Amino acid sequence: MPPSDSPNASTSAKALTFAACASFVPIGIATVLLGPMLPTLSARWSLNYSQAGALFTAQYLASTLAVALSGVLVSRWGFRFAIKTGLLLMGTGVGLLLTGPKVLGIFCIGAYGGGLGLAVPAANLLVAEVNPGHRSATLNLLNFCWSAGAVACPFLVAAAVKVHQVPFFLGAVAGFALLMAIGIAAMPASIVEPSAKKDVTQQTGLAIPWGHGSLLMLAALFFLYVGVENGFGGWVASYAKSLGNLTPAMSLMTPSFFYAAMLLGRILAPMLLRLADEIRLVQIGLLVACAGMGGLVLSHGLRGVVVSACLAGMGLSYVYPITISLLSVKFGSASARLGSVMFTLSNIGGGLMPWMVGVSSNHFGSLKAGLAVPLIGCATMYALYLREWKTEAEPPL
Repeated sequence: MPPSDSPNASTSAKALTFAACASFVPIGIATVLLGPMLPTLSARWSLNYSQAGALFTAQYLASTLAVALSGVLVSRWGFRFAIKTGLLLMGTGVGLLLTGPKVLGIFCIGAYGGGLGLAVPAANLLVAEVNPGHRSATLNLLNFCWSAGAVACPFLVAAAVKVHQVPFFLGAVAGFALLMAIGIAAMPASIVEPSAKKDVTQQTGLAIPWGHGSLLMLAALFFLYVGVENGFGGWVASYAKSLGNLTPAMSLMTPSFFYAAMLLGRILAPMLLRLADEIRLVQIGLLVACAGMGGLVLSHGLRGVVVSACLAGMGLSYVYPITISLLSVKFGSASARLGSVMFTLSNIGGGLMPWMVGVSSNHFGSLKAGLAVPLIGCATMYALYLREWKTEAEPPL
């Protein structure tokens, strides 16, 4: 890429950042789409709780495999290639979701999950690379765009269900993704992206020391967090519908309160960190999240569901960013090498725990029983964060 102070470099950085941010709106919608769509898909394909939970596994298994492939595509053909390929795959999967039988639908869920796995890490890395002077600010903007899509998704699904236009809504999301892919592909040659840095892990041949210090604790936290978030956020609409006293549209909107509270919590985090250290903030947040998850199981109407969803979202909002930060603090330069393992574990947890909610619900005949799974996961994270984390950094790996 040209020198960072050249006009062409500045123009390229702005164009690439704008393209990534715009792409993250449909990416945010697709990431959480399965939760509000679950009641519709369960009715359409006659799924029990266990089978419905397996849909999350299909999405996140494909996403996990694609995350590994994303690095290969970026190193060989560049960031934009991985992003536009992911958007094309995502758009195709979302657009065709309701066009055929269950087998095709599951394949489509895997397809758009794989598209997310290709595009998300490539976009994050691209934005970080082209904005070296203000990485945190631009990455926050990028993920704010993701949050905007995630918050809007349940409302849009509910509106589409109400007017019987779900296929049109899915087509619109697919069209948005495909339009962004075309826009990225059509960028002029003057827009130059940085070269991907080679992964030195294979060159050094260093192994991951799983018995080392805090590593297993952090691995458990990464695995549990995304699993808890998906296990709760993915099933809250189905639980609201199962109460029987909410309109179908209102039931489908309930995940938006969860994601909106999570977004608000992350906006407030810098201010709250002036009042409490990060470990204490996570501990308080996890207690609040446990209260929200427990409250949901005891809820019998709209007010209880909304309050519980908001408490859970607000409480969880601080956990993942601070856990990532803790990985960096504890392991310094080695955190980049460990990060790929941690994010893979996150994806595995994100696919496994929603399925466990479905299996438990099916076994006990009640979604209330299944929702104990993310509650237990949240309580386990709280127990892990009770250990003394404020110690010196681990020795170099």
